[in-house]
Amino acid sequence: MSQIANSMRAEGLAGEDNGALELRLFRAMMASVALAVIAGTMLLPWRVTTGLMLGGLLSLLNFHWLQTSVAAVFKVSAGARPRLRVARYVIRYFVVGATGYAAYELGLVSLPAMLAGLCSFVPALFVEAFRQFYFAIIRREESF
Repeated sequence: MSQIANSMRAEGLAGEDNGALELRLFRAMMASVALAVIAGTMLLPWRVTTGLMLGGLLSLLNFHWLQTSVAAVFKVSAGARPRLRVARYVIRYFVVGATGYAAYELGLVSLPAMLAGLCSFVPALFVEAFRQFYFAIIRREESF
């Protein structure tokens, strides 16, 4: 209890930079989408599989755009005009929504499967949580 987390340092969990955490999350998202699409190919109808694939790809694109647009927002100085990258923060919602709507209206995807694919961030968070629990409990390492 005598240790206080230093919130002013540029390190993330377990004393590492935020880029490593984001890369692990992105890789876990890719793995969960790949596993879902492979399982869907063998077990589910093609519309469900394409819904999982499209939702997963949109989720990966959305995560990447979120990283770049938030980084651009924080890099803008106080007096400078925001660049186009800042607009990506809002535009990404329209792109994801329009793509999903168009694919659903064309009858290419199952809407629940596409929404499940868009949730690929959730298994990635669980993977990272289990990783942190492993380091905290088994190896007795602290996260701060």
